[in-house]
Parts: sequence; structure tokens; C-alpha cells
Amino acid sequence: MIAAGTACVAARVSLWIIAAALMAAGFVATVIPGLPGVLVIYAGMWLAAWIDGFARIGWRTLTLLGVLTALAFVADLIASLLGARRVGASRQALIGSIIGGLVGLFFGPLGLLFGPFAGAVAGELIARRPMADAARVGLATWFGMLIGTMAKIALAVTMLGIFLTSYWW
Repeated sequence: MIAAGTACVAARVSLWIIAAALMAAGFVATVIPGLPGVLVIYAGMWLAAWIDGFARIGWRTLTLLGVLTALAFVADLIASLLGARRVGASRQALIGSIIGGLVGLFFGPLGLLFGPFAGAVAGELIARRPMADAARVGLATWFGMLIGTMAKIALAVTMLGIFLTSYWW
């Protein structure tokens, strides 16, 4: 009987470690373009709520956290698109910034910073725009991505605050 109780405690501790790891990994992934960091944070919070049988974190809180997760995706997308569209980016520039962001993943932090910019510039050049216009679109795309990332971080911190407040009170 004691062995069964010990195994149950070990399983709960393991699940809490996984939930905390998901939340931590989600925060790291939040600053990387193209990765669903906020969704990973939400998955960790959902797992933590499930571990306690939704006693401390109920469905209302999980719904609110889910709405904030969706809002983070929308904010990121809108900020990037508005940054590029504000200076008249072509469709090729938008596609190029996405491709540049994905390729940049393989080149570490500098790739993440400069990949979307380089992709947007390349897209504008493919669309036969002058280099000055291409550079302006690249900067606007990068600035929009930066604003979107800041919005995602703010929403992720808000989610953590709501989660901790709901869990402890």
C-alpha cells in the first residue's frame, strides 16, 4: 500500500515538473518568431490545472488563459503585417519575411533577428522594387515583428500572473 502511494506522489511530481518545463520552454519560445511559445505556456498551465483536478485552476480561468493565448497569436500576426503593409510591402516581401524567419532559426539569435529582415528585402527585390524601398520594407517588417514579440511577452506575463493568482488564492 505504501509503494502505491509513493508511486502516485512520484507521478504527480513528474507531471508538475513537465508542466513547469512546458511553461518555461514556452517563455523561451515566445521570443522566437514562428514558434508557438504562448501555446506551450498554455499547455503547461492546462496540465497543472488537470493535475489538481481543476480544483485551483477552473474552467473560467482556463478559458481566459485560452483567450489570451489566441490574442497573442493575433497580435503577433497583425503587428508583423501592419509593419510591412504600412510601407507598402509586396506579397513577396511578406512571404520572404516568413521564409527568412524560418531559415534564421538555424543561425541562432542573429539569424532570428536578421532573417525576417533579409527575407523581406529579398522578397521586395524579387518583386523588382528599388533597393531603398526593399530596405524600408525590411526595417518595417522587422519593427512590426519586434512589436508583436513584445505583445506576446506582455500577454505571456499576464497569463502567468493570472495563473499564479488563481492557483494561490
